[in-house]
Amino acid sequence: MADAPVDTVASVPVAVIGAGPAGLMLAHLLGRAGIETIVIDTRTRHEIETTQRAGILEADAARDLVETGVSDRILREGHEHEGIGLRFGGREHRIHFKELVGASVWLYPQTDVFVDLADARDRDGGSVHFGVGDTEILDVTTGAPRVRCTGPDGTRHEIRARYVVGADGSRGMCRDLVPGERRTRYRKEYPFAWFGILAEAPMSAPELVYAHSEHGFALISQRTDSVQRMYFQCEPDESVEAWPDDRIWETLQARVAGPDGFRLEEGPVLEKTVLRFRSFVQEPMRWGSLALAGDAAHTVPPTGARGLNLALHDVKVLAEVLLRALGGAGEAALDEYQPRALQRIWRAQNFSHWMTQLLHTTPGGSAFDLRRQLGELDNVVATRAGRTYLAEQYTGWPTSRRDH
Repeated sequence: MADAPVDTVASVPVAVIGAGPAGLMLAHLLGRAGIETIVIDTRTRHEIETTQRAGILEADAARDLVETGVSDRILREGHEHEGIGLRFGGREHRIHFKELVGASVWLYPQTDVFVDLADARDRDGGSVHFGVGDTEILDVTTGAPRVRCTGPDGTRHEIRARYVVGADGSRGMCRDLVPGERRTRYRKEYPFAWFGILAEAPMSAPELVYAHSEHGFALISQRTDSVQRMYFQCEPDESVEAWPDDRIWETLQARVAGPDGFRLEEGPVLEKTVLRFRSFVQEPMRWGSLALAGDAAHTVPPTGARGLNLALHDVKVLAEVLLRALGGAGEAALDEYQPRALQRIWRAQNFSHWMTQLLHTTPGGSAFDLRRQLGELDNVVATRAGRTYLAEQYTGWPTSRRDH
């Protein structure tokens, strides 16, 4: 279809494939600097904003959303968490981020981040097209790539750009534009999944609680004063139909139980889902005039709450190098993107894998494996060095204390 006629042609410096938080934040940052973008997505806005997703934001990411003018709603409706709880052996141990590393995180759903960014693009007159189809990305190895797509009304469009950014997620098309013989894909599959619920119930704890037990992992999170999100370890092929509310609550209560009498507040389960996850990185993150960002280039297990933060960090770096590339430094400026992004990506991969193996029980694991895990957990909480390591990793190596 590359030579098929089109109804409209538009030229912009940067075309962005994917209107999730990564794509919209990139367009927002470039727009603030006077660089025009066009963002397209196969999903409708309604589809994206009604897909409920949890979210923990590093302090730097939250600050960027506020200070760049996306929205200050996070300060009004988000919840700043100065630590997390680790439960094992029937007892809870608090990891106090503020005390240990002077940082905190914000509980603010990814869905709300998307809504804030989409509203900001509307407010600022940004060009975002949802619900497109038949997307083609052409000539990415040249200095004049093109994007073609069909709008919801059947109109065929062509976007001519200097650079194309693939922010279309782990199931998108952009990562496959790098030829198979020129790319390397690093991946790890995990032998378990998360069973996630949204429940109408009061908060059971003021901050996230990560629980390890011989029965498996559980995560107790919050959403609002009356709606909570929780997860527990399950089989990857688990069926949600096999889990009535009573069985869900019995499983969760067993995984957080202990002599301190801690119990979860229960209520009707509003939503059930099975979340399979993996570790994945594709290199290179740049191919010709194409750059990959967010889940298009990498995914992490959700245990360490790094996914959204990595995506926002990618586009923060990418916006900076694109501005220099378009401003006279030329294509060489883009050479900085991959090494700067990958440093944090592989740190996050390591932390997410460590946190996952620390808290989950491996199918077929022995009594030795369980006791060794408890010993590692004890090492983490019983020494300041262990607590500090977890706190620094979880809060995301704030920019003020690390190399870019």
